[in-house]
Amino acid sequence: MSREKQRPDQHKKRRTTLSLPAESLAQVERIARARRVNLSTVVAVALSEGLRTKAATERSEAIIEAYRKAFAGFSEEESAILDGIIPDPAKNH
Repeated sequence: MSREKQRPDQHKKRRTTLSLPAESLAQVERIARARRVNLSTVVAVALSEGLRTKAATERSEAIIEAYRKAFAGFSEEESAILDGIIPDPAKNH
């Protein structure tokens, strides 16, 4: 595939310098050796996976918060009914 036909951001890379904790760097080096890839590849994959996980967590938290707001006005018994729990009629007497 020629360069002109690639998407503009596909495989676009920038150089930077990172300061990492010694143990993290040692772990990255072990992974890179085991997979026979360079450090940049291991760091890029780990960072991408971490960012995807963070984004998914944030979306989940937003959904839960929306759910809480939507059902905030219901009593405990009404919430139980909405959750499919049938209240014990003996407790109401």
